[in-house]
Amino acid sequence: MKLQTYRDLPPLAGLCSFEQATRPGLMIESCVARLKRYHHAFKRLHEIFTARITAEPIYELKSAFSLHAYLCSEHVMSLRTRVGEMREPPLGLDAIPSDALQVFFDEILAAPDTAQLLVGLYEKALPALDAALARHLEETNHLADAPTIRLIRFARLELADMVSFGNKAGAQLVDGKARSAMGGWLTLLDDCLAVAGQLDGATEPLKKNLTRIHSAKPYVYDGRPQRDERFRDPWNQGVNPEVFLYDPEMPARAKTLMLFYRRIREIDVPEMMASIIAQTPDKPAGYYRDMSRQLWDEARHAMMGEVGFIANGVDWQLARISWNWSYRLNTECTPMERHAVLYFIEQGLMGKTGKRYEMEVGVESGDALAGLFQDYDWADEVLHARIGRDWFVSAMGDSTKAIAYGDECWSRILNNWRTVLDQGLTRHENWWPVVYSAACQSWNITPDPKVLAYNQTYEGSRADLKHVSNSG
Repeated sequence: MKLQTYRDLPPLAGLCSFEQATRPGLMIESCVARLKRYHHAFKRLHEIFTARITAEPIYELKSAFSLHAYLCSEHVMSLRTRVGEMREPPLGLDAIPSDALQVFFDEILAAPDTAQLLVGLYEKALPALDAALARHLEETNHLADAPTIRLIRFARLELADMVSFGNKAGAQLVDGKARSAMGGWLTLLDDCLAVAGQLDGATEPLKKNLTRIHSAKPYVYDGRPQRDERFRDPWNQGVNPEVFLYDPEMPARAKTLMLFYRRIREIDVPEMMASIIAQTPDKPAGYYRDMSRQLWDEARHAMMGEVGFIANGVDWQLARISWNWSYRLNTECTPMERHAVLYFIEQGLMGKTGKRYEMEVGVESGDALAGLFQDYDWADEVLHARIGRDWFVSAMGDSTKAIAYGDECWSRILNNWRTVLDQGLTRHENWWPVVYSAACQSWNITPDPKVLAYNQTYEGSRADLKHVSNSG
């Protein structure tokens, strides 16, 4: 029977045609079984991206992994919600749907170098997940399963962006020799998917024994930050930007350079937060989504600093972007102590002398980009303070106790200025005159001698606003 809609309007709210809607599709049991596999895949991908942020030296990959981990965490939450709508309590989402999939993701997590990690993630895992989602769209009934369709469409949009990035990165970083050397490993990954009946379990499983390669030895998270060769002096503490920012005698335009430095330096926050997430198991899914959102925001802030320097004609490599904060927290503190320090610093940024002040400096400077970036940075930090209250204060039981504990943990690793100097790890070079002079050349102005002469280091101080803002 052929039905005609009123004045040939699109039928069924535009979801699909009558012909498509009359085709049988996935029953609830089959649909949920596939959703659980997608959930498992996004959860494992989130784990892998997060676990590899800190020890990945290439800044662009560190930033991308931060974004991709966050996107995966959002899809984990969406799929959990959808499964819960389909007569499923208890959800059973912690069960491993396939031993072969366990080996598949374990192998990628344990990839021994960046080249294999990129290929495993962006040429095997993400495309396999996208293929499963595409098959779901083909086989389900678009009217009956409309809520799932919506989730899948959003997921595929973001998967496409992730794969596009990964393919471009792989083209630059994975040469023919490296790809040839990993041939046996790539065959194992293909076999894992075949034995699992593909990622969604929708095809006939291959009967074959799987022998682990990289994951034969269980993966151990490496919390020591690594940086590429552009980060030439990672222990440098030769310039204290907080003192400069709060000096009323210093001009706002010059202060934007310190703001951009503080932003790009925030790449150490994803390095540290990744360690908290990776080493804090068995939390609710919302914890990992919220913490991953904050981790991604901090990576985005670092990129704002990068763009700020570029927009002002300054090579950010002239500044010495340190890893002192993340390195010491990751190697000297427990995950709870690291979270305590993070929460303490966030709360210090919520006052009128914190993020609001930085935004006002950006606006006052006349640099529209600085004002814009600091405006969004401020909004993000308000969210981060809420995340801290939700997950850290709730664990501590009291906000006053939480702040005091954070201050105590931060003070314990207050300063190693003299230690790294004596060990020959840095000379604490004052990079400010070079950066400021480069900006002045771009601005076509003569450097202010007073600004050029700034020479306050971190000796005896730490990078927060506890004392600086009160004295400025």
